[in-house]
Amino acid sequence: MQDNGTKQAEVRTEFPPVIGAALSRVDGPVKTTGRAQYAADFSFPGMVYAVPVTATIANGKIRSMDTSAAEKMPGVLAVLHHDNIGPLFRIAPGSHSTISEQRPPFEDDVISYWGQFVALAVAKTLQQAQAAAAAVRLTYDAEKPNVATDLSDTDATPRNVESTRGDVGTAFRGAPVQLNETYVTPTEVHNPMEMHATTAVWDGTQFTLYESSQGVVNHLNVMAQVLGVPKDNIRVISRFIGSGFGGKLFPWPHSAMAAAASRKVGRPVKLMVDRKMMFSCVGHRPRTQQQMRLGATSDGKLVSLEQHYRNHTSLLDRYKENCGEATPFLYSTPNLTVTSAQVRRTLGTPTPMRGPGAVPGLFAVESAMDELAIKLKMDPVELRLKNDTLMDESNGKPFSSRHLKECLQVGAEKFGWLKRTAEVGSMRRGDTVLGWGVAAASWGAFRGGCQATVTLKDDGTASVRSASQDPGTGTYTVVAQIVSDKTGLPVEKIEVLLGDTNFVPGATSGGSTLTATVMPAVADAANGAVQMVLAMATRPGGAFAGKKPEDLVMNGGSVHLKANRASGVPFADILRAAKVSYASADGRSGGLGSDTKARDYSTHSFGAQFVEVEWQPKIAQLRVSRVVTVMDAGRIINMKTGTNQIAGAVVMGIGMALLEQAIYDPRNGHPINDNFADYLVATNADVPAIDVHFLGIPDPMMGEYGARGIGEIGMAGVAPAITAAVYHATGVRVRELPVRIEDLLQSTIV
Repeated sequence: MQDNGTKQAEVRTEFPPVIGAALSRVDGPVKTTGRAQYAADFSFPGMVYAVPVTATIANGKIRSMDTSAAEKMPGVLAVLHHDNIGPLFRIAPGSHSTISEQRPPFEDDVISYWGQFVALAVAKTLQQAQAAAAAVRLTYDAEKPNVATDLSDTDATPRNVESTRGDVGTAFRGAPVQLNETYVTPTEVHNPMEMHATTAVWDGTQFTLYESSQGVVNHLNVMAQVLGVPKDNIRVISRFIGSGFGGKLFPWPHSAMAAAASRKVGRPVKLMVDRKMMFSCVGHRPRTQQQMRLGATSDGKLVSLEQHYRNHTSLLDRYKENCGEATPFLYSTPNLTVTSAQVRRTLGTPTPMRGPGAVPGLFAVESAMDELAIKLKMDPVELRLKNDTLMDESNGKPFSSRHLKECLQVGAEKFGWLKRTAEVGSMRRGDTVLGWGVAAASWGAFRGGCQATVTLKDDGTASVRSASQDPGTGTYTVVAQIVSDKTGLPVEKIEVLLGDTNFVPGATSGGSTLTATVMPAVADAANGAVQMVLAMATRPGGAFAGKKPEDLVMNGGSVHLKANRASGVPFADILRAAKVSYASADGRSGGLGSDTKARDYSTHSFGAQFVEVEWQPKIAQLRVSRVVTVMDAGRIINMKTGTNQIAGAVVMGIGMALLEQAIYDPRNGHPINDNFADYLVATNADVPAIDVHFLGIPDPMMGEYGARGIGEIGMAGVAPAITAAVYHATGVRVRELPVRIEDLLQSTIV
């Protein structure tokens, strides 16, 4: 770790093999054998099905709704709408709960986006509910929607200054080398394998909601307010989640609709959002438009950096895509300004999507840096190294651990960057033109509050419980690894139970925070349970009677004297001798803000993306052929799940750069490509060899293990590295994603 001139916190340097190992997922067997139950897999006696009716306009009001035919259809129990769904409420300001849409379902007759839920058909079978939903007749007083892609509206929200220092105007005007360009990222849609679903059970006093949620505790808090019941009367369960990418962070209207329907008909209700609805009713990454102005000396030192970004939001909610998240501290410059604004559109409310803010923001920043390097006739890696810094110049704090320089250097070596020739179209493999590009990556390192319970049992096993959840990223496995580290038990003897609000409160799985948040709580709980066992061992009649607990240690599932670890007593024997069935303790972790040492540092992860593209001009074919990614993300707890996280994020970055874009019909606001035939995502055929490397340097401010979250940073920087490589191969600078073949037909490279 670099010397920041201040004393660093203690961090463990030696661990048993379980920490950092490439362990397979402990939940893998139940998933691959089909035993894992997702939200839509639960069935109960008397269960019925609910299918939403969605609006076919994007702006206007409902003039009339005729449900009479639908209500008379076989098996139909109810058609719910504004007049009969019962009371649904908004969440209170300052309640520390987050909901995706502030407006409860069916609150009024106003339509704000195509696909908005306007009614709900409830029937005995799914097919009957689908038929009833199709039979509901609506007429509208429609107004012209606004889904314009240009975000230069004069009616945008007032420009907000996110970060500023120095005098950017004067510095830019006096800079020998200047760049002033605008970069655009399109609307992208979350499309996890598992679509959103709720199975709601109302027993007359208690709601049990089986959800696909990345935050069961927040989900409970929100639903209590929306449904108007005490929190003690709701239980939320999300045992397994088929990924979410941020789209399942906060509750969407369908959850309250399913719960209200169960309360109304007095039966369990299952509501599944279909794939078409996924394109309109459960959020998206908003379109961004970002002006970048960079000024530099002739030898490549930045003297000014400006980023003025806008993103679209909905008519009813204000969502900010924090594109300037990394800009103020990524590079050293004395003069900087970042501003933001939102532009309202008749579209659904946006929501966080993997790497919210930083991923589209870095597309603009890193694309501008590549263009600046070309203006300077400087190697793009060299330009970034020249402007590296160990101080967060936005707040004057040193970084707790920043190794962007090493990421660039290691990546250049692994990629073979020294073989790059700078001229456009100068690198070839037969008839194929090669393009090489590079970009930096960054994502914040966060830690929140969390609790966990660890229980050591008299059968020699352990269990962990927390109302956190695993969205498919490997949380079950990491939690088992921490208990294994603390007790010496093999992970197969550790049961991990997550995703249930009946457990002690856990954290939300978002912002790459959960691993860093849950580990200290689990470690604290495990330490507490172990101390209970050690205390029992030293009592009269115990295996170590007459000794003090501090003389003992547990490893390998047995208790030993610290001075003699050659032999020990299994902790199960100690529990049985004490006539105790288990030793259990609760643990907790606090956010970085509660750590007085951490508050003095700026905590972030960094990385570098190196990309090769192949361009075949004779047939106008472009593909990404190779990616080398190097991450400075603290200690890696599980090399296998960690590598998979980064590789999966790179695949999403390829989709962002080359394929993904939601397109809306300007006549009615309908997402035209609301299916997998027309909305393109990266598939196996699009994925090249991805070479993932971790520096593995622990961050002393992130707790005992020095680990930072890695879910998002792997996507950061991928798109600008690809467009830089595209320029290097074709001479075409693409500033609006995705890269299109029609863009590349302008290339003069043959």
